[in-house]
Amino acid sequence: MSIKTVYIFFVIALFGLKLQAQQSHQKLAVFQDTLIKISHAAMAENFDHKKLDLNGKFVKTLVEALKTTGSFNYPFDSLKNVSVIKSPDQAFRIISWYMQLENGAYRYYGAIQMNTNSGPLKLFPLIDQTDNIKDQNAINDNQNWFGARYYEIIPVTSGSRLPYYVLLGWKGNSQTTTKKVIEILSFTKDKATFGAPVFDGKNIKDKNRFIFEYAKSNAMFLKSDKKAGMIVFDHLAPFDSEMLGKFKYYGSDGTFDGFKVIGGKLKLQEGLELNNDANSMDELYADPKKNNKPIRKF
Repeated sequence: MSIKTVYIFFVIALFGLKLQAQQSHQKLAVFQDTLIKISHAAMAENFDHKKLDLNGKFVKTLVEALKTTGSFNYPFDSLKNVSVIKSPDQAFRIISWYMQLENGAYRYYGAIQMNTNSGPLKLFPLIDQTDNIKDQNAINDNQNWFGARYYEIIPVTSGSRLPYYVLLGWKGNSQTTTKKVIEILSFTKDKATFGAPVFDGKNIKDKNRFIFEYAKSNAMFLKSDKKAGMIVFDHLAPFDSEMLGKFKYYGSDGTFDGFKVIGGKLKLQEGLELNNDANSMDELYADPKKNNKPIRKF
């Protein structure tokens, strides 16, 4: 076979792959439009049974879409009610969302899509069992998921330890409180595991996940800070010492704590002093040490 013939076959194959990629992208765009319509209809419903029926249709349509070749690289970024985040190492992505029910409670849905390099779909469905999990500190699998809508994935590797991923998630809880969670995800063979004893610090050595609960009317900062090399969060406290343990009275006290990866563990760091580089917007922030509104300079 001549070099010219080989070149022609190469060009034809390359053109074929490009055409297939374009067709897959168009097919996924159609799926996304359908998912948007179903999602909007579900969010507009007032009754649980109708809302959950539509959500079931949404799940089936999403799974069909993910079976499309190349779906791992399709962002689904027009699905505004759905969080789609990839791990920084491109090993997987998590798709997660929630439905708010008539009684003010939340139900979570999601899936972990593994990167199979355009091979057959490998999916871990996430089944929210929040109401049935008696021990919120338990180590669970994807079939017994402590549901949340995740917004950040942070990979952790250290020496010979198995790598794991830190997931930061929002968890609407009830009509009076909201939760956020620092979840730990790891993979062994064909199993996804949530929770691990990687937290280290005062009174938290037996924690497998970290859960924050605070007043629904408040906001809480929980995010990685690459400059500081940490996961940083508001320190929560009751507005009055007599309200200790009553989380509907909890909010930020204007100070910050964090977790830093040390020896493969998440080591608690308390009383952090973190600031952005100086800029023209600094005068718009209030200093918590002067009893003004809590500062969040990140």
